[in-house]
Amino acid sequence: MNLPNKITISRIFLAFIFMFFLFSKGVLAKYLALFTFGIACLTDFVDGKIARSRKMENDFGRLMDPIADKVLILAAFLSFVEMNILPAWMVIIVIFRELVITGLRINEARRGKVVAAAMAGKHKTISQMVTIITILIFLLIRESAQHIWSPLWETWFRRSVFYLMLITVVLTLISGVSYLAVNKKTLFSNQ
Repeated sequence: MNLPNKITISRIFLAFIFMFFLFSKGVLAKYLALFTFGIACLTDFVDGKIARSRKMENDFGRLMDPIADKVLILAAFLSFVEMNILPAWMVIIVIFRELVITGLRINEARRGKVVAAAMAGKHKTISQMVTIITILIFLLIRESAQHIWSPLWETWFRRSVFYLMLITVVLTLISGVSYLAVNKKTLFSNQ
């Protein structure tokens, strides 16, 4: 296993470490959750950059990179549902899109074809990461300012998160449709 693939796999382990800190009590734990998630996001850019610059791209990396992204993103979104920050229906839409596209990619891999992520998928992943980081910053502020946190701030926080997530859900759906449109010949051929 080459270096970019090891970095990709590390993102999956970082997702579990992130969740541990997110559900731990205290401001320090929230800082560590944000830091861990930030490091995990960086691995998404570093693994691809190293693979391209050193000509280490391979089918394992093309398949596992988006799967590692999904594990990280869905770990965060499901945690936020558990914490009553995001409505479950939004996360179900994201999960449904990810399952459909991942299922198609795995099916293609079994047929010996690797369908790389489209640019819309990269934009979707970035929007999801930005949404999660924003929520983590809000949680950090709320945890740090417990003694002055007001119901008005809580309302503003929840509305902001809702609309930010709504944008993310729309981009997620657009990227799914785009992926199907760009790869329809490959995905739906009988060969």
